[in-house]
Amino acid sequence: QVQLVESGGGSVEAGGSLRLSCAASGNTASSYCMGWFRQAPGKGREGVAAIDRYGSTNYADTVKGRFTISRDNAKNTLTLQMNSLKPEDTAMYYCAAEIWGCVLSDRYVRDWGQGTQVTVSS
Repeated sequence: QVQLVESGGGSVEAGGSLRLSCAASGNTASSYCMGWFRQAPGKGREGVAAIDRYGSTNYADTVKGRFTISRDNAKNTLTLQMNSLKPEDTAMYYCAAEIWGCVLSDRYVRDWGQGTQVTVSS
């Protein structure tokens, strides 16, 4: 399994930006698909973005054009650049690895990080 540790969360005003990072132990190059999920209070965990080892990406419609996912297999890191943040982006954000089919569904995730909180105020 891959051990995942997120960082970069915090509080920001609407329209601002945050950059989340995920440090992975082990060889992320062998992880076909990695991604980010989020969970707001009282809601289920939803997929935000995913990226396969070849760089192909998949985004939720709610973040397209605002968020960018990237990975550096040499440094074993996964990054989520979040721009034009909205209050509805407020959630705990989780790094995920080994996502079967690279689909944005939490039922297909094998490895999870502990999460990092993102709060966007209006």
